[in-house]
Amino acid sequence: MKIAIIGVGNLGYSIAVGILNHKNDIECQALCLTKRNTSSLKHLDKFSEVKLMSDNKKAVKSSDVIIIAVLPSQIKKVLEEINKEIDPNKHTIISVVTGRKIEEIESILGKDVPIIKAMPNTAISVGESMTCLSANKNGNKNIEKAKTIFNALGQTLCIDEKHMQAATVICASGIAFWMRLIRATTQGAVQLGFHSEEAQQLSMQTCLGAASLLIDSKSHPEQEIDKVTTPSGCTIEGLNEMEHNGLSSSLIQGLVASYNKINDI
Repeated sequence: MKIAIIGVGNLGYSIAVGILNHKNDIECQALCLTKRNTSSLKHLDKFSEVKLMSDNKKAVKSSDVIIIAVLPSQIKKVLEEINKEIDPNKHTIISVVTGRKIEEIESILGKDVPIIKAMPNTAISVGESMTCLSANKNGNKNIEKAKTIFNALGQTLCIDEKHMQAATVICASGIAFWMRLIRATTQGAVQLGFHSEEAQQLSMQTCLGAASLLIDSKSHPEQEIDKVTTPSGCTIEGLNEMEHNGLSSSLIQGLVASYNKINDI
């Protein structure tokens, strides 16, 4: 597979790092990375597969899978720039651009072009992304290409495009929400007597352990909660205090607020 990432910002860079770390699983033969100024990517020159360039057209010509990772305000200009280079029989377009629908891409590139919308998160750089996928008619024929890339970098879920904005909030913005919860737990641990480094280690590993338990056991969170909440115990005391102060409702309200904002954007 020959892959081009058009617009290597934070997310594009995370995808590139993930691909390079799992290039054998993906069978990546070449990886073109484009950016106006490629100087910040020079350290990737050590990989023989990588080609750095600022010429988007050239990157498209030498690739078969094109990952569009530019800012939402830039996508129209970029698509118009590469339009004449796109071959529906050769190229598969994967857009990771927030808030831009498949029909908007089709209006420039045409409906014959296989187009897939993907929403990963920055954990893709460590192979732990949750990536949601949706596609147009021809994109569905090539969806396995997208799955091959993103399953090597975490997990994928194919969804209807109408749910993509919500998936963005849960998975992409969700990274920030979970980071804030880890930070809050770390702060609490410091208040209870741990040094900051120890506190963060305790918080991170416990968070990872909780997610791993659910993944491996396929159980509901409440089942695992019941295992550690004894009658009149400290765990239920803490949980009830958090709920009295709006833990669950605040999280839900935050997700809804983020969803409303992304729809405005």
